[in-house]
Amino acid sequence: MHVATVPAYLDDRGLDQLAQGIGTWPPPGRLLVDARACKWSSPYGFCALLTLGQALAEARLEKPRLAVPEADAVRSYWAKADFFKYASELFELHGKVPRKAPDQQSDVLLPVTPIRGTDDIHGVVNAVAESATRILTTELGLEAKATARFTMTLSEACQNITEHAGTGGWVAIHAYNWRRRLGRRVVVMAISDAGIGFRRSLEATESRKFGERWSDGTALETALIQEISRFRDPGRGQGLAMIKRTLREWQGKVSIRSGTARLAIVPGWDDDQPLAEHLPYFPGSQVQIVIPAREGHIK
Repeated sequence: MHVATVPAYLDDRGLDQLAQGIGTWPPPGRLLVDARACKWSSPYGFCALLTLGQALAEARLEKPRLAVPEADAVRSYWAKADFFKYASELFELHGKVPRKAPDQQSDVLLPVTPIRGTDDIHGVVNAVAESATRILTTELGLEAKATARFTMTLSEACQNITEHAGTGGWVAIHAYNWRRRLGRRVVVMAISDAGIGFRRSLEATESRKFGERWSDGTALETALIQEISRFRDPGRGQGLAMIKRTLREWQGKVSIRSGTARLAIVPGWDDDQPLAEHLPYFPGSQVQIVIPAREGHIK
């Protein structure tokens, strides 16, 4: 049994710690993911954990175990986010798993939702549209017309799964106070898949330009900074460019992790490094989009 410990705060940085604990891929022996001491997870963390279980299942490895958080409040939040609904299919769960409480207006804009095809994307966009208007205008102080651009951003981000990953993925969206980094209300959108990653997706068309320098990091730069897609058809593969333009206007942030690298478009309010390489390997690709409240906006 190989044990990988989930950090107290499972977000984009916490995933690096989890990946370090997993070590080599595939992991040596049956994996136990120990989340007993976890205090909080972002939507990014939820989607990444499910991606881990999915990747192990698709590799036909032994079903991993997941020791659920010990704190009642944490377990309840994970249940409200629908994490256990899907984790029970991918992990052997150990510990008390609460039932999901009846849905009420909450900071879970979209619970964890699988994306396996175009129909799923349409369903996600329709499910989010109504509550997005309330969140964006009331909590973030954005104009009402921002809803259409928000749902388009969501659609484009999910489209990357169906067009590039070669397998299914996960999406979740929450709104909360981001005290640790920003001190403002934010909407955080997370999309994760267990697919081939950016490097393999672009390898056939782009790797010759870089030779020995071709890596996860250069692949991410090619896609996000240079806005190059493996699709040559006009109008295809430009989703990341559209997302960048929208987030620039909203002073938002997008970061993408794939393989052993993470690349971010960093706004002025964040001190993240734009490119991190030689990270511990994690399967597939993980995208996080952060939209902050307008500066000075009070809910």
